[in-house]
Amino acid sequence: MVPGVGGDLSFDIEKLHIGVIGLGYVGLPLAVEFGQRFPTVGFDINEARIAELEGGADSTLEVSPAELAAAAQLSYTSDAAGLADCNFYIVTVPTPISGSKRPVLTPLRRASETLGGILKKGDIVVYESTVYPGATEEFCVPYLEQRSGLKLNEDFFVGYSPERINPGDKEHRFSTILKVTSGSTPEAAGFIDSVYAKVVTAGTHMASSIKVAEAAKVIENTQRDVNIALVNELAMIFERMDIDTEEVLIAAGTKWNFLPFRPGLVGGHCIGVDPYYLTYKAEQLGYHPQMILAGRRINDNMGQYVASQVIKRMISADISPKSARVLVLGLTFKENCPDLRNTRVVDIVAELASYGSTVDVHDPWVRPEEAKAEYGIDLVDGPEAAAYDAILIAVGHQQFQALGAEGIRAFGKPTSLVYDIKYVLPRGAADDRL
Repeated sequence: MVPGVGGDLSFDIEKLHIGVIGLGYVGLPLAVEFGQRFPTVGFDINEARIAELEGGADSTLEVSPAELAAAAQLSYTSDAAGLADCNFYIVTVPTPISGSKRPVLTPLRRASETLGGILKKGDIVVYESTVYPGATEEFCVPYLEQRSGLKLNEDFFVGYSPERINPGDKEHRFSTILKVTSGSTPEAAGFIDSVYAKVVTAGTHMASSIKVAEAAKVIENTQRDVNIALVNELAMIFERMDIDTEEVLIAAGTKWNFLPFRPGLVGGHCIGVDPYYLTYKAEQLGYHPQMILAGRRINDNMGQYVASQVIKRMISADISPKSARVLVLGLTFKENCPDLRNTRVVDIVAELASYGSTVDVHDPWVRPEEAKAEYGIDLVDGPEAAAYDAILIAVGHQQFQALGAEGIRAFGKPTSLVYDIKYVLPRGAADDRL
């Protein structure tokens, strides 16, 4: 038992009753792990999602039916009243950006208001959603206090523990990724750390403050974003020099300290989003970030750049873009998972369509109804043979790798072009690549 700081409040790990708010790619794996050790309630406003999980299936493919079944102490609800008996809440709702690249904190506000309505003395609320440094205490806590009538660090406590889930990655899972933790008091921080330590086998790192933990999250992905932007810019330079980018990177990679980044589209729930949370807060404080935003501009424009390269290739081959049929292989933001969040493949599709090309998109990992609902794209189940003027490999799914050059070219006409974004095919097997 760890003593609290507000009167007779105390933290007792044996009395934990955990509530997980949000059961997507982040929340569900977390809830399943905790549900094997503690009484746990998974909450999501999507009733269809709750029904799916109660039926023993996970459409995100992050958790297997066997893993769901193993979480014997996990239950699900779409009614906030079902969280009333919990005393340790973990918030994993999405924090996207708007069309103008500004943080959208509405899901975080609603989650905080919901919890504020059921918060009790002695409860702890831990946020895992990506935010700008300071957001937990400056933005979330006021909603908790207002709705509950309770006072932070007197009646209840908060913490921040950045999510590090990598969708589709079966090696780096919630329990095998070192967990950063923090809390609103030293005592709360220690207790929160001990709770995560019960299920995270990789260990924990307790940050000195909530702001430090929040900042650690946004710079992890900002660092990756800036490095990918660099190699994307290099790819554009080398294209003008008629140099193969991958060959350059392989050669440079023979040096022991060269970082192995590759060019490509930058989407998903983190890398293409998190930097804007940091730059938003920086601009509020009177500093205009230069390197971060420059990298973001490069990466945000890569879809249009790829499409323009394909169009140039078609024109050079006397293929009219206006009458061309183009096949795009892959729609997800990364390989071997059904995650469509912030995928930048849609930029390629839109740009090609703007030239008058008829664009078919095929992705064996994606449910057609989800692609239609999210992006208005009607997926083709099986591409026609010998039908396309150009084929663009946008995502490195294992199914496309298995097809190989011969299988992929079979979708095209004899004069078709193949453009490989993800280096799925060996050098020379595609007509061009990023």
